[in-house]
Amino acid sequence: MEVGAVDPLISVDALARRLDDVVAHGVVVIDVRWRLAGPPTREDFLAGHIPGAVWADLAATFAGAPGRGGRHPLPEPAHLQHALRGLGIHDGTAVVLYDDADSTAAARAWWVLRWAGLADVRVLDGGVAAWAASGRALEAGPARHPAAAGTVTVRAGGMRAVDAAGAADLARAGVLLDARAAARYRGEVEPIDPVAGHIPGARSAPTDANVAADGRLLPAAELRRRFAEIGVGTDIAVGAYCGSGVTAAHTILALEVAGFTAALYPGSWSEWITDPARAVATGVETPIATEPRR
Repeated sequence: MEVGAVDPLISVDALARRLDDVVAHGVVVIDVRWRLAGPPTREDFLAGHIPGAVWADLAATFAGAPGRGGRHPLPEPAHLQHALRGLGIHDGTAVVLYDDADSTAAARAWWVLRWAGLADVRVLDGGVAAWAASGRALEAGPARHPAAAGTVTVRAGGMRAVDAAGAADLARAGVLLDARAAARYRGEVEPIDPVAGHIPGARSAPTDANVAADGRLLPAAELRRRFAEIGVGTDIAVGAYCGSGVTAAHTILALEVAGFTAALYPGSWSEWITDPARAVATGVETPIATEPRR
């Protein structure tokens, strides 16, 4: 997979200029605000959202049912297609996704839509917080229903995903980034999953270091420096995982902004630990030097 031709980010000003297209169904804006340990954020949407946006439950739309595949496995293509058509999405529709501010949830939806074969998909940099901070109005109440159901066809495989074996290969022969908080990577704390630690050979790269204090992604040059310091290079196979494949998608987004391509391990740690035969590492590992792919 090559870095997408479409810039994965869109600014508040650029989105505001395109809002007229929402009425013409040229672009669909999706509110995917989400809380890991809380209820769906539909009430937040009803209280105030970007005008013309629709709401989608991240876990119900952009993930499958939890199980041995992890807490947020990839959705079944048929299920995703049905949900996207209900949002009024057609083949070729431009989609803009946003969350509260840091784009963690929006990045997961972005990755899934790109994986599903949609090409024109962007994340609103800074989310609804940036929209409100710009002085632009929010709209209260339910979403406006699309005039007709969409006709999009989901074609899975547009973004590279790896399974547990593929993640282990990346950790051994490339660079596998662990997007969780550093303390979870080291195995010092584990507030969600029953086993603490990380995939052996993975490198700690907490997602929150991808963004500035206002939730916007760091400039591309800063992201390139950050990832290069961890061992990422244009000729090195790279992948990312987290607890359940949500925050790792944010790292994939940041890598793409920085000019790198990477694979997502959707099952992530919550799937890795379902097999007791898979090794678990704790503490800080000294990365093994990686060689460029030949």
